[in-house]
Amino acid sequence: MGWGSSRDLRARSVLAGEASAAAAEVETALRTRPVPDAAAFFDVDNTMLQGASMFHLARGLYRRKFFTTGEIAQKAFAQLRFRLQGETPDSVANARAAALTFIAGHRVSEVQILVEEIFDEIMADRIWPGTRALAQQHLDTGERVWLVTAAPVEVARLLARRLGLTGALGTVAAERDGIYTGELVGDILHGPAKAEAVRALAAHEGLNLASCAAYSDSVNDLPMLELVGNPCAINPDSRLRRHAEVAGWRIRDYRTGRKAARLGLLTAGASGVTLGAVSAAVAIRGCVRRRVS
Repeated sequence: MGWGSSRDLRARSVLAGEASAAAAEVETALRTRPVPDAAAFFDVDNTMLQGASMFHLARGLYRRKFFTTGEIAQKAFAQLRFRLQGETPDSVANARAAALTFIAGHRVSEVQILVEEIFDEIMADRIWPGTRALAQQHLDTGERVWLVTAAPVEVARLLARRLGLTGALGTVAAERDGIYTGELVGDILHGPAKAEAVRALAAHEGLNLASCAAYSDSVNDLPMLELVGNPCAINPDSRLRRHAEVAGWRIRDYRTGRKAARLGLLTAGASGVTLGAVSAAVAIRGCVRRRVS
């Protein structure tokens, strides 16, 4: 059976959302907080973290010889072709299959150790202070705070722990006997799948979505932003900014003008996984050229 119909795509989004919600690390002690039915949901890339987490992860893995330049370039080309040709059933299936193939055959424990090393090495100093302060405000008022991202849930969980947040929702990679199979559970946690994850988590935790807040930089996250009563655009792309202005949503921009323009060019029309693959290939090619010259 193909996965090209809208019903099948919806089913994959629901499965991805439910899988991510089930994988969320919820601290039991936080259930006694003064605001038990309210929470905040934060996107990661360019919202909580400067740049794309997949790009940073790919850089760290490449430095550790996790894959070759040729491998990342090949996948980046496939992802770029996918974006240029549009979302056909075959291209969607190929992009989905390529999303986490780099970790196929590796032990979960091994990847988790590498993620921690790469976070300390590359990502720790790239947290947006303004967004971090917003998350802390929610915590200080007794609300729970989750990250919601297309990045692997292992990255999202680590980031949430280091920031003292409640937990994280991310793309879930299938594993068997402690080894990654290279497949996804459902689909990438992107777009509608994020909203499904938030909806599933809210039902599990007894949250009132009308009392919840959500933060993102991307128009792709409109399903999640429109799901809650208090949406906010953080470092928004041009389409999200226009939508937020018309809808009367809060807008926060913590970038300088030059950085905002550069990040806007990088993220235009690209999903988190696509951006990670293409950006990593460009960065790696640059590193190789510098070594040769």
